[in-house]
Amino acid sequence: MSLTEALLRPLRASSAKPLVTHYDDATGSRVELSVATMANWAAKTANWLVEEYDVEAGTPVAVRLPAHWQTAGVLLGAWWAGAHVVAEGPAAVTFVAPGETADGVTAAVSLDPMGRDLGGSRDGVIDFIGEARLFGDDYFGGPVPGSTLALAGLTVDEVLARAAGLEPGVRVLSTREWTVPDGVLSALVAPLVAGGSVVQVSNPARVDAHRTAERTTLDLA
Repeated sequence: MSLTEALLRPLRASSAKPLVTHYDDATGSRVELSVATMANWAAKTANWLVEEYDVEAGTPVAVRLPAHWQTAGVLLGAWWAGAHVVAEGPAAVTFVAPGETADGVTAAVSLDPMGRDLGGSRDGVIDFIGEARLFGDDYFGGPVPGSTLALAGLTVDEVLARAAGLEPGVRVLSTREWTVPDGVLSALVAPLVAGGSVVQVSNPARVDAHRTAERTTLDLA
């Protein structure tokens, strides 16, 4: 079973439940994605990776993105396809923030709060949101063994084991960066392993207000 299936399958019975909420205090934006909506973005990402770049179990995919709801969709989609998420190095695709470059196939993620694209691919950099939104909302890929590399040299089974331990149903308020692997493990994977949810705050300035409004149960800084 892929890492994404292991994380999302237990949550599918409550598909309308908030899964990832992202605040950017610099712009005042708040975006909430349910389990169902996040699964749709992950499926689009997985389908795009498999159909366009032949990603399969163990294929390295580099993710150089800040903590953001779109980053969550990229990570879950990559794992659903069986990809091995790494921070750097040779990769079938490298995901970057707008304005950044990388060697090989480079996909820029808009990081727009409303999910708008970049207006098209240019200068050899793919407009990821613009392309991925055209792909299917469901993913029906092949099996991904637990021994498959999933995150910076850790297998699917190892990621799940390292991320275990939070209180069931935890709602995490996080200002932690999603570094690969530690930040991703603690701020995204661990809450989902516990059947919980994430409130991620970028450029934090109103953390106390968000804690009250979102009724979070654990701070992660």
